[in-house]
Amino acid sequence: MLCDADYDTLLGWAQYNRAQPDTLYDVTDSSESLRLNNQLCFSLYSASRALTALYRELLAPLGVTYPQYLVLLALWEQSPQTVSELGAQLQLDSGTLSPLLKRLELLGLVTRERATDDERVVLVALTTRGWSLRAQAVPVPAVVSEATGLDNAHLMQLRDEVQGIADRVRSAIPAENAGTPRAPRAPRAQ
Repeated sequence: MLCDADYDTLLGWAQYNRAQPDTLYDVTDSSESLRLNNQLCFSLYSASRALTALYRELLAPLGVTYPQYLVLLALWEQSPQTVSELGAQLQLDSGTLSPLLKRLELLGLVTRERATDDERVVLVALTTRGWSLRAQAVPVPAVVSEATGLDNAHLMQLRDEVQGIADRVRSAIPAENAGTPRAPRAPRAQ
């Protein structure tokens, strides 16, 4: 868990390195640059896994998974939405989103219907049960916030920093590779 002092140190480090971008590692010292605990990606991955595990425990009584919860959050903000709108908002492709929506529909939390003016468009809307689940989910963000050990100001600042990282990394991906489906994997040799 990140305490305020650790967060301030990380934030100060990040601000310093933005001002002096070439000081993160001595590029001639691969032993430091390739250490697991020096990788930002590993810290983000570890934090994501810890948060997801906490959400799993908190969402179990609601009967939804973390990815399903994210869909519900988007729909609690605006319902109905098209599958395309949800996919863009959640940064999920239709191959990932469709099974989530199907499961939520089977749980009786959402409906999926084709738009009357364009059959290619599928609208996703919350059911009465989906709306009522919102009241049960209200305490979840507060419990997660408490578990981080950070006050709201630090949490919002951290959220904004992480979102900024995500935006900058996405913009660094060459356009020809952005959103390109991966080639199928070759079968493993037995």
